[in-house]
Amino acid sequence: RRRLPMLAAAAREIGGVQIQNRGTIGGNVANASPAGDTLPVLLAADAAVVLRSAAGTRRVPLTAFYTGYRQTVARPDELIVSFEIPAVKGRQWFRMVGTRAAQAIAKIVIAGVWEKQPRLAMGSVAPTPLRLSRTEQALGGGASIAEAEEVLQNEIAPIDDLRSTAEYRRQVAANLLRQFWSESRRGK
Repeated sequence: RRRLPMLAAAAREIGGVQIQNRGTIGGNVANASPAGDTLPVLLAADAAVVLRSAAGTRRVPLTAFYTGYRQTVARPDELIVSFEIPAVKGRQWFRMVGTRAAQAIAKIVIAGVWEKQPRLAMGSVAPTPLRLSRTEQALGGGASIAEAEEVLQNEIAPIDDLRSTAEYRRQVAANLLRQFWSESRRGK
């Protein structure tokens, strides 16, 4: 809670008490769902996945871990054994939008850090969770929030599904970006 409060906030949103007490972050990451609540947090925190097999150990930045919808670079003989998360400086921020406050699959999830430059990631807006590098560059380079929202719209690729429409996700993504920008800059 002290070191990575946005991860604690995401963990509170996952399932009921039974799932919270049995589930693991490794399972959430390995499941590779674009709606995984912890995945944008780990992306915004610059985390790396540590994979181990009989052949050895390797570290993969989370930004390179997902290759497609529910697909990862992990080989069948590898297990996730840990995560490496560098110290996160700056204001951390997390929001999940679902059909109810908790215990629901996210319609959209966002995590961000604002130190000198913003770091942002979203889930449920593309086939994989996304680190929003172009949107980060726009905000960090002094673009207006309207310009950053335009960049965001070109960076995400939401779909229509049972939980929501692509248009709704686009609007909520822009609203959440604006909220992150406003609250992080004010120091709230």
